[in-house]
Amino acid sequence: MHKYNCWYQSIEDPNSRYNIGEIIYRCPKTGSLLEVEHDLEELKERSPESWKELFDTRYRKRKWPYGSGVWGKKEWVAPFIDDENIVSMYEGDTNLFWAEKYGNQIGVEDLWIKMCGNSHTGSFKDLGMTVLISAVKQLIADGKEIKAVACASTGDTSAALSAYCAAAGLKSIVFLPRNKVSIAQLVQPLANGAKVLSLDTDFDGCMKIVQEVCDKQNIYLANSINSLRIEGQKTISIEICQQFNWDVPDWVIIPGGNLGNISALGKGFLMLKNLGLIKKLPRLVCAQAENANPLYVSYLNKFKSFKPLKATTTYASAIQIGDPVSINKAINILKIFDGIVEQASEEELATSSAKMDLTGTFNCPHTGVAVTAFEKLVNKKIINKKDKVVIISTAHGLKFVDFKINYHLENLKGISNKFANHPIEIEASTDKIIKTIESQSF
Repeated sequence: MHKYNCWYQSIEDPNSRYNIGEIIYRCPKTGSLLEVEHDLEELKERSPESWKELFDTRYRKRKWPYGSGVWGKKEWVAPFIDDENIVSMYEGDTNLFWAEKYGNQIGVEDLWIKMCGNSHTGSFKDLGMTVLISAVKQLIADGKEIKAVACASTGDTSAALSAYCAAAGLKSIVFLPRNKVSIAQLVQPLANGAKVLSLDTDFDGCMKIVQEVCDKQNIYLANSINSLRIEGQKTISIEICQQFNWDVPDWVIIPGGNLGNISALGKGFLMLKNLGLIKKLPRLVCAQAENANPLYVSYLNKFKSFKPLKATTTYASAIQIGDPVSINKAINILKIFDGIVEQASEEELATSSAKMDLTGTFNCPHTGVAVTAFEKLVNKKIINKKDKVVIISTAHGLKFVDFKINYHLENLKGISNKFANHPIEIEASTDKIIKTIESQSF
């Protein structure tokens, strides 16, 4: 018998509750998405200081599975999963990088980059996938029949799903939009043994089809419509505060596509505050690519209405989503956190990504979207020079080497390539090399 309880609950009707051991993605009564709710009164039996001490004692230690950034907070995440069913690659505990050089350029000294791409498969998706695949193992152990786990993906989700399924000995199926993911993102599920279905549609089309397929088969759905994913991803918030010795940043900025991550961030901070570990909430910013900006359009009318749109091609391919599944969760969180939605053009995101790389981060184009939003809010004097700001870098730049190479070779159409850095082809002559070095400005 587990000490702490949690359950599924409709985001529209708090009275609509469902057993955490069910296979369920939406509320049968309302059709709304679900959230995993925890019994906070049970959790409050332990004091805030005691929770901090417990989490700090586990941080980056080797005792299975609690050294993981996710499973070190198991009681707040998925207390119903037995330790023997946990599938973990010691995800999380990623670097909170002090962006001193870049911050000084902008005039915001207390600027930090949460490097979520420094994870097993190279993105924050590992945080949610360790919970989901562990839950699948628990469901199977409890007698549920699940023949495979599937997702639609713009790249990162498929990498995480296929890796964790491979580690767990489970079959994975991936639905990808053809020619809309990078080679690095395509090869990860292939290498992990997933069945990769390359469809002649966009992510929104893949998302529609995967739900229909899972509904008709004993296949478990792994997209962020599944609220278990959010439980892992919310640990980003807990980890940020822990890395600041349980202090709270003034701002957290994150790129948004399907919008599960902005929802997860908010949920983590709310749990910290409700259990007394922090006294205030940060303001949240969701940054979207201009070519895939349905949340931004809704924000402009103060969320009075929302209309899906047809996302057009963006270099920030992982957030090229026009009909985000978690839209209602995201709007609810942004209202609670006095949140802001900003956008970045293709020129802006490419330039911001390259500019940040010059400070040593080697970030993904989606981080470029978030960095653009940060600079815009500083220029508008919404973010103050003395504020503590965290930008979430969602994936590693190595997943997007084509974008990086083409930027520096000036092959990106419509981009100014302001920070392009060409390789210098030169004869293997010491004298000519020295002359060339002396002629260069550094």
